[in-house]
Amino acid sequence: MTDTQTASIKTRPESIRRPGLVTTPLTEPFWDRANEGELLIQHCSSCGHRQHYPRNICTSCWADEPLWMSASGNGVIWTFTVVEKPGHPAWADEVPYVIALVELEEGPRMMTRIVDCPPESVSVGMPVRLAPTWDDQLNQMLLNFASAVSE
Repeated sequence: MTDTQTASIKTRPESIRRPGLVTTPLTEPFWDRANEGELLIQHCSSCGHRQHYPRNICTSCWADEPLWMSASGNGVIWTFTVVEKPGHPAWADEVPYVIALVELEEGPRMMTRIVDCPPESVSVGMPVRLAPTWDDQLNQMLLNFASAVSE
């Protein structure tokens, strides 16, 4: 890639907005608590199964209406990728960044962004912790994660 191509990718016109969140009645409690910096997952009162993303039934026993619970915010990176070419021009000035599948201490895995950590330092099995990040454009707290390893 030439320097000119790189410069054009890293320059985002202010008119290009990032795609926003889509909430539903089912996900509204999740996003409301996210705005307070808290990660909610669901648990089943019938079988004890814990799950994320929100669903209307337990994915283990199919019981109706799983309950919400606070997650610890601790986990490990199960797998990840370094994004060098964004899928949408609104993220062009943020590359490279890391998207990871984090296995939460409670069991479920969730897709998230790893922040405050150079991409070359990220590894499978790396301990991470919740690092809520306010997004002015979306007017929403994003539940990112950061390394839990002290430097």
